[in-house]
Amino acid sequence: MSNKRISMSNIVLGQPLQWDVYGADGNLLLRRGFVINTEHQVEVLIERGLFADFDSSDASREKKPTPKVVENPSVFRLITQIRTDLRTLSYNIEGETNSRDKFLSLAKQVVVATSLDTNVALGCILLHQDGNYSARHCVDTAVVAIVIARGLKKTNEEIVYLAAACLTMNLSMLRQQERLQEKSDGLSAEDQEIISRHPIESVNQLKAAGITDEDWLSWILHHHENEDGSGYPNKKRSAEIPQNAKIISIADRYCARVCSRSYRKSLLPNAALRDILIGGKTTIDLMLVTLFIRELGTYPIGTFVKLENGEIGVVTSKGTTTTTPYVHSLIGPRGAPLSMAIKRDTQKPLQAIREVLHRDQVQIRFSMRQLWGEIAAQ
Repeated sequence: MSNKRISMSNIVLGQPLQWDVYGADGNLLLRRGFVINTEHQVEVLIERGLFADFDSSDASREKKPTPKVVENPSVFRLITQIRTDLRTLSYNIEGETNSRDKFLSLAKQVVVATSLDTNVALGCILLHQDGNYSARHCVDTAVVAIVIARGLKKTNEEIVYLAAACLTMNLSMLRQQERLQEKSDGLSAEDQEIISRHPIESVNQLKAAGITDEDWLSWILHHHENEDGSGYPNKKRSAEIPQNAKIISIADRYCARVCSRSYRKSLLPNAALRDILIGGKTTIDLMLVTLFIRELGTYPIGTFVKLENGEIGVVTSKGTTTTTPYVHSLIGPRGAPLSMAIKRDTQKPLQAIREVLHRDQVQIRFSMRQLWGEIAAQ
């Protein structure tokens, strides 16, 4: 293996990577065959100082013919795989070796996926709610936390550790979360006790696995503390709570609200933002909430909306203001599915958002690939 830092000359847009891509620690992040489609994606790889195993390229293999690429990896598939790998690692942590490196590797993969296409990564939260809830929720929270942290201009290293904290924040209650998903009634006193102790228990479990990073553990311990001291487990107040724990808290609250539970219907994304802002005036850092809304918009990526012209579609990217995102329409004004998704600018009066819809109000099957192309292929 001959790892060398990636440069602009190494990447051709629209062509599969001819080598595996690694982080500075040697962990594999992107496999050979991944297709880079935009200059932004190239800039992300170079900015993060990633390395390639150039010995794995076709050129160094005695001019063997280029193998046919069956399918191109996508952010959708990357996130799906991260969810699966996180569940496996978390459930088997007691028998794992090098748990710290494995969690950090998954965290770096979430950072890369979110950087390659932030819209698709955020879209997965609302549009890809399949599979195990506990692992999915942690990955979703990590994606939102990464977006907020980037808005605060945090370093790449700090963002990776923040993502790792999100992935492990509920480690001690994974099985309980799955059980609670199946409950049709409210939470019992025993359930509430399990929830209130999970920051401490998760930290203890990570320590037992050999993870001793002070910041990482502190962010998990404090991610349910509130500005006014009403949180848990230690009733900490504003200045006593690390900023990254506050970021996790906001991301956690949002992702929990927009996901359906057996005992509670999901909130509409804009209603979830309003619920966090109004319901948390004394409990959350309002500066971070303001940044959160600026980064996600009033209508977060993946929100179903009805436009003034009668079309129904999905928010696919931010617009010039937080209230005027771009939407891809899927259903025409007369209720018939469109032959292809049409991009609409909600700044225009006839294309403005009239109302937000719940997923079960939209009677159409579609794939994320129809909205974002190959980077979101299943």
